Amino acid sequence: MNQEQTQQFLGKEKISKLMLKFSIPCVLSLLVSALYNIVDQIFIGNSELSALGNAATGVVFPIFIIAQAFAWCFGDGCAAYLNICQGKRDTKNATKAIGTGIVVTLASSLLLMAIFFPLKTQLLTLFGASENSIGYAIEYFNVILAFFPIYMLSNMMNAVIRADGSPAWSMGSMVAGALTNIVLDPVFIFGTKWGMFGAALATVIGQTVSFIITLVYFFRTKTFKLNLKSFIPNFKAFKGALQLGTSSFITQMTIVIISLACNILLAKYGAMSQYGVDIPIAIIGIESKVFTVVINLVVGIVLGCQPIISYNMGAKNYDRVKELYKKILLCTVVIGLASTALFELAPRAVVSMFGAPTNIPNPEDYWVFGEKTFRIFLCLVTFTCIIKMTSIFFQAVGKPIRAVVASMIRDIVCFIPLIIIYPAVFGGVEAILFASPSADLIAMIVAMALTVPFLRSLKASNAEAKNEVALKPSKKGVIITIAREHGSSGKQIGKLVAERLGIPFYYKEMTALAAQESGLDKEFISDINANSPTHLHSLYLSTDVVQQAVVAQDKVIRKIADNGSCVIVGRAADYVLRDYENVVRIFIYAPDEYKIKRVMEIYGDSAEDAKKNVRRSDEARSSYYKSISEQTWGDRRNYELMIDSSIGIDASVDTICAYLQNRA
Repeated sequence: MNQEQTQQFLGKEKISKLMLKFSIPCVLSLLVSALYNIVDQIFIGNSELSALGNAATGVVFPIFIIAQAFAWCFGDGCAAYLNICQGKRDTKNATKAIGTGIVVTLASSLLLMAIFFPLKTQLLTLFGASENSIGYAIEYFNVILAFFPIYMLSNMMNAVIRADGSPAWSMGSMVAGALTNIVLDPVFIFGTKWGMFGAALATVIGQTVSFIITLVYFFRTKTFKLNLKSFIPNFKAFKGALQLGTSSFITQMTIVIISLACNILLAKYGAMSQYGVDIPIAIIGIESKVFTVVINLVVGIVLGCQPIISYNMGAKNYDRVKELYKKILLCTVVIGLASTALFELAPRAVVSMFGAPTNIPNPEDYWVFGEKTFRIFLCLVTFTCIIKMTSIFFQAVGKPIRAVVASMIRDIVCFIPLIIIYPAVFGGVEAILFASPSADLIAMIVAMALTVPFLRSLKASNAEAKNEVALKPSKKGVIITIAREHGSSGKQIGKLVAERLGIPFYYKEMTALAAQESGLDKEFISDINANSPTHLHSLYLSTDVVQQAVVAQDKVIRKIADNGSCVIVGRAADYVLRDYENVVRIFIYAPDEYKIKRVMEIYGDSAEDAKKNVRRSDEARSSYYKSISEQTWGDRRNYELMIDSSIGIDASVDTICAYLQNRA
């Protein structure tokens, strides 16, 4: 689909049709992923392993998530980096990043194995294994850990396959692995009576099937080709991918922290109660797997819609953004309420899917705690879903601070402190169950406080009103790129140089051309630096909506250069055109006093405001350049000519023209 078709499709197609097209594959992929985690527990619970077997898988689950955190970080990062490189036609760096990502994933899996194997007893005990369940947990863990390389590589490479435009292949590999697991579980658990070893063996064979299908794809990729040189680590290229995958790592590690804190406290207070240690750990393990299915439905919908949200946000089609939010919210609420009804009305039916307790002293306590857990712990699961949806929505619209706040407020700020405070103050393991709805309520209030003002700020925009701009006539010759500090008169100097040489000058025209190229709004593209938060600039630049603008802008800069001799000011043009011949890269700077005085003259700022604006603008330009190039803005090694414009505007123009004449 070309750029114009994308504009028509994402910007004008019926919202409900777009949601179905983009969300269904994502939802199915996440459900299959959840199925991997839930199948073993269902078969184990219905075998002679019963509740203790479920407790064992419950304490191993967070270690799965640790492996997944690294795999998704490298995989999602490489996938996002591949998409960016596709827009820039930069397959060279994409190949380097993906090859390095595969090597780093393999190395990480071996490192985790080396750390976890000798510490497995301490680690599993830390995650809540009791003297009754530790044997089962170790038996299961030994097999799972031995196949960490296959598991992590499969997860990492699947993300890249989706980014390469083959989501069906990615989903097919996961489905094949899950089906293999489902078929082999009863054979190994009931047929051969291999118990926990059999359950683990079925899981790793399923993972191996997924990995083989994934590996086959890498011999028939669409937009990149790997060779032996690709696997020589190139950390310069991989660094960009790693930054883009950081949010996935943080999300997964947050789950680990929550699981660790929850299991430790359940074990502590469970030992003091009628339930003992194993019942709370087993039930919470079941709850977490069931909850994962619910939350993956919501996450699949909003993640699938992310490119639609991002495109329309960048195009300032605010009415469509609002409509998308309302429809996604409606789906989220329906899923949340349906889940709540199930958990409140039939909690025993849900728990019984995972078998009846046959190897614990008081089986009725198992059912009692199970019912209380689902009815109390998940009573506000609708709020949990909305909070998660809100965080991903803010990421899609390029608001990383709001996304981080919405994500962290529930799990880190509220839930963890409350599971520590509640049992200490109110006493008993059951008090822990009230921490979840309390955290949901607080986080929901914060999420709404973030969302309502944001949606109200999206005023109707006439997205159809585009200024038609064309490339200016030119001829073959030198291309001059000018990077400049704020207040250094770089733009004015560049314009005068262009006039003197009789060649086109591009500044604001670049954003107008990029808007035409991408369908995004001209002001949005122009304000990428101005809108970015100081402390989360890299995260802001990594959001889908901003990356669409960056890719469109880079494409236009190359079109301008292909058109002939010209002067281009700003937008990291010196780096974008790094492979072009006959490019003269210039950096214009000036002392702070000169820049502050110029800003005061041009914009009417006070001295204090001018000083702040110069610092803020230069920080944003530096961050943007670093994000685009992985190089330092203003570093002398990146430019042919650096000019202190305090010598005067005319003198600066004379210096540039003299340099060009001597260079010729």
